[in-house]
Amino acid sequence: MNFPRFVVPLLLPLALAAAEPRPNFLIFLADDLGYGDLACFGHREIQTPHLDRLAAEGLKLTACYSAAAVCSPARAGIMTGRTPYRVGIYNAIPFLSPTHLRASEITIASLLRKGGYATAQVGKWHLNGFFNLLGQPQPGDHGFEHWFAVQNNALPNHLNPFNFVRNGVPLGPQPGYSGAIVAAEAVRWLESGRDRTKPFFLYVALHEPHEPIMTDPAFADRYRARHPDDPSRVAYYGNVTQLDAAVGRILAALESQGLAADTLVWFTSDNGPARTRYHNVGSSGGFREFKSHLYEGGIRVPGIVRWPRRIKPGSVSDTPVSGVDVLPTLCELAGLAPPADRAIDGASVAALLAGGEFRRVQPLYWQNHWSPALGPQVALRDGPWKILARHDAPRPRAGDHNQSHIVAHKTAPLTGFELYDLSRDPAEKYDLAPAEPARLAELRTKLDRFHASVRAEAPLWPSWEDPGYEAKTIVWPSYQPKPLAK
Repeated sequence: MNFPRFVVPLLLPLALAAAEPRPNFLIFLADDLGYGDLACFGHREIQTPHLDRLAAEGLKLTACYSAAAVCSPARAGIMTGRTPYRVGIYNAIPFLSPTHLRASEITIASLLRKGGYATAQVGKWHLNGFFNLLGQPQPGDHGFEHWFAVQNNALPNHLNPFNFVRNGVPLGPQPGYSGAIVAAEAVRWLESGRDRTKPFFLYVALHEPHEPIMTDPAFADRYRARHPDDPSRVAYYGNVTQLDAAVGRILAALESQGLAADTLVWFTSDNGPARTRYHNVGSSGGFREFKSHLYEGGIRVPGIVRWPRRIKPGSVSDTPVSGVDVLPTLCELAGLAPPADRAIDGASVAALLAGGEFRRVQPLYWQNHWSPALGPQVALRDGPWKILARHDAPRPRAGDHNQSHIVAHKTAPLTGFELYDLSRDPAEKYDLAPAEPARLAELRTKLDRFHASVRAEAPLWPSWEDPGYEAKTIVWPSYQPKPLAK
């Protein structure tokens, strides 16, 4: 049958899907893992044999970015393919916060589930304040037919956490370390929990190496002899190796079930390394600053993708790839269309994964109202060029949103521009704004356009300070509770 020429591109995804089975998808998300914290990304001490092997067997992304400089927004970007500030996820979401990923947002899990995939989420959720309570969507309402999660951190820490919930049922204390607990649930679902007649999407959000850190001595002891007087470093290094072991356990389950060849595995982190008084040894890999900053150290993260069917082993790419690219990429590979009724800020990098060319049409964009130390709060990367700016508005203190601050930042002009050529200055040492007025003007125009689009869509939330606000009684009109998926 001869189709009109304009119809052929529309039929191509269906033709590809018919020609070969659709891939499984396994997404790993580390928590506060820095760009330089893995051996395969240059760390000279931390042992990460499973992730090193994953990189050797797949594609290492040396210009991989998180969707945000802090955790909840980064996760919203992965789930929706949208800049987190469009969807109202402005910062890390505290328990009982009114902030949540709204029911009107369409996640990659929802798309894949409707498209015939089995779906599961294990580990950290951190996309609502009313976790496992009525009034806000839960993981099951955003497309995951099976979920084993906590609101934010494993509590009281990585050892023997008591706050895991499985499909709405609190489980009480779980013996062991968080990484192993999460890995065990993922393996259990792969082996006996999923519908084997369907391809699958498994989202594994590990807690390591986020504080409060507790590390299995089996991993910490590897670093104790070299750092006998630095228990913080020993704990952190061991925690990253603990993360690596959890990843390795799940990868081994893929292989034992004969799933590895048909599964796209994507590993990354939600933001750069945290620097605190307890643990200050996470590595940004030579990039400037760390978590919460919009300089490279806060948003550039390790990225590894393995898919034996398409990706050449040992590949390396310095093409920028972001967390917002996950949704459009998986949609293309699954033969599904991304949402057409809203702005999708990411782009499919399926061609790049297969060794082909990829040219990004829309620049990458970040925002963080809570950027510390008077640092930039808005950034945009277009090709090798990166522009940063500040909001001419009061800076909120770290924590939950304050509605007055959201209003101020939605209306404040941008100021204090900086300009860097990352191809020549990846460490962002030399601000070229004074020397490149034409380039600065070009990038300012693009930034202003993107920024205006984001802040026009960004919603307001009730604030803790609002009269009459009571977390225990609020019911959101945008959300109707749904029964748990069977």
